[in-house]
Amino acid sequence: MPARLNLCALTADELETLLGGGAAQGRLPDVSRARLEGRPLPGPPIHTALSFEALEERAWGSSPEQARTLAALDAELRGGGAEPLGVYYAPALPDLRHLRAYLWGPDVALALRWSETPDSPRPAPPLVQAVTWLRDRASGVACVLSTTAEPPAPALSEEVDVRALPGAPPPDLLTAHRAGVLRHGRGGRLTGEGGWLRAWQELHALNVAAWTRRGLLLED
Repeated sequence: MPARLNLCALTADELETLLGGGAAQGRLPDVSRARLEGRPLPGPPIHTALSFEALEERAWGSSPEQARTLAALDAELRGGGAEPLGVYYAPALPDLRHLRAYLWGPDVALALRWSETPDSPRPAPPLVQAVTWLRDRASGVACVLSTTAEPPAPALSEEVDVRALPGAPPPDLLTAHRAGVLRHGRGGRLTGEGGWLRAWQELHALNVAAWTRRGLLLED
């Protein structure tokens, strides 16, 4: 069973990012009351383990426009040297649960993420994310995460160097990601699908540990 976020333990910025400005304002009285009473306020579910289901290849996209966007992003990533590893479904993710997997160079796990849910009232656009685990943590950073989405909420572990470039094209994301890795040292080598899977699962575990330390998670 998933845990739930404790809305009382989130910062104001995290609440707004997580719920949206209007919804966050609407929940503030409940949050303030719960804080005064010294009790938690359960929020959205958070899965403490991240699993992936391999999918058969097919024509992806819940609309012709999304299909064209996915094809264009895939072409840019492959053109930049990304090695495709297949498509996965991650039921534990809060949104954009379909992922096309790639390795880029010896140390970068890439994910092109999107949602196959049709008729969504406000479909989120596909995004690209990159993660590299460092060979050592002398700088206090365990890994570098780059994303074309807004910074996530709740905030990730302090051991993750998050580089958010909303709407950036894949070449710009990859350039910024490589610069971020070099700032901290060298990345650890990844091999095949197993390396890709471990990179994302270990990132999720690192963040869950940080959220647990902060008291953000409530047993459902």
